[in-house]
Amino acid sequence: MKSIHSFILHREGENKGMSGSALKPEGLVTHVTYLSSGRPNGSELLRSISSQVGAGYILLVYAPVELGMFALERMLEVAEDTSAGMVYADGHEDIGGRQRPHPLTDYRKGSLRDDFDFGPVLLFNAEAFREAVAGMTSDYNFAGLYDLRLSVSRWRPVVHISEYLYVRRETGNGASTGTQFDYVDPQNRAVQIEMEQVCTEHLRCIGGFLPPRVKAPDFGEEAFPVEASVIIPVRNRIRTIADAVRSALMQETDFPFNIILVDNHSEDGTTEAVRTLSREDERLIHILPDRKDMGIGGCWNVGLHHPACGRFAIQLDSDDVYSDRHSIRKIVEAFYRQQCAMVIGSYRLTDFDMQTLPPGVIDHREWTAENGHNNALRINGLGAPRAFYTPLLRRIKLPNTSYGEDYAAGLRISREYKIGRIYDVLYLCRRWEGNSDASPDIVKKDLYDAYKDNLRTWELEARIKMNTSV
Repeated sequence: MKSIHSFILHREGENKGMSGSALKPEGLVTHVTYLSSGRPNGSELLRSISSQVGAGYILLVYAPVELGMFALERMLEVAEDTSAGMVYADGHEDIGGRQRPHPLTDYRKGSLRDDFDFGPVLLFNAEAFREAVAGMTSDYNFAGLYDLRLSVSRWRPVVHISEYLYVRRETGNGASTGTQFDYVDPQNRAVQIEMEQVCTEHLRCIGGFLPPRVKAPDFGEEAFPVEASVIIPVRNRIRTIADAVRSALMQETDFPFNIILVDNHSEDGTTEAVRTLSREDERLIHILPDRKDMGIGGCWNVGLHHPACGRFAIQLDSDDVYSDRHSIRKIVEAFYRQQCAMVIGSYRLTDFDMQTLPPGVIDHREWTAENGHNNALRINGLGAPRAFYTPLLRRIKLPNTSYGEDYAAGLRISREYKIGRIYDVLYLCRRWEGNSDASPDIVKKDLYDAYKDNLRTWELEARIKMNTSV
């Protein structure tokens, strides 16, 4: 069985937290090297590691951990059996003396997000590691490890061991420390530029890169009863639904619009509240669907296919409100001005009382007309509020899920059409204790991440197929 050279990575001034002797009992580790760096994910550090290794495998440890019994033997066995380029495993977190399981998700072809959580213990095949480092053509301060694992994945499998093989003692400078909004925080712009460069080059290497989208929709292909419809799926939102509906009804436009509210069998008084509102204004169309198996995507499909739906279908979540009276007008104008099939605006995060929450405005300025459709495979969301050209979305349809359904539609549309952007704040996105996206637990987060990785995988396969058929 091959030997391992372990590298324990830490920042200047940090307690190393794990002694080399902790690795020795298994008899597999021939060398233990401590590396202190302010850029633990940079290319320079990876080149340094590559130049020092004589063993068959490289173990990178990014935080103080206690390895389980025969954990390294297990990781090495799986690496050998699968010819993996990289192996990672589930672990436990020690928080205040109590251990909490921290499961991870399987790696897929579409696992292109740079914040993929591998945990703090990564085992690389040394030959694959050195080949990937030798092929690096750029020096990155932040995206070196991202570049490495994408490169390794092009030639060898990245394998997840769904077994708990270590305990992480404290939060360190782990390989993945991102939060939900890291990729849109202006303070992280330099990081995101590097990550986008790495992802774009990877897509070129595997045949998934697409040139800028130039196909324009035909807005005159059919007639509609109104120019725009605000679609609101809702279930059990008695605290917020009236605010959402009124913010839509207050919109000022020079074209007719309506609100299509799809009530997914609410049980908390929402249905009665909406009935009252609909009697006050005929522009509010209240739909109670027959089906009881629908997520948010299914509710959207009901609204889209209603005969009253307008030329453009515009999002409004039942928790949220438009920021002023001109949001709908700005969205419709953007469709015609930018000749796009989908428009995405900007929003401000708030609490229930509309007080701003960090990071504040989410405007997705990382998006570019030239490469946004490729970079969409890396980031975990495209922004809000979203609006669609109705005939196209009727053909595509949204998945019948309550998470990622809009991301799926955006990926599919961006394969062929331009997505327009508005950088004005159009929307106040409220996070509160009843909001399903406010603070998902780790199990739900893993399910969400795995689903979006599947979406990326399917979209990536379609783009590769499209490129090879040209």
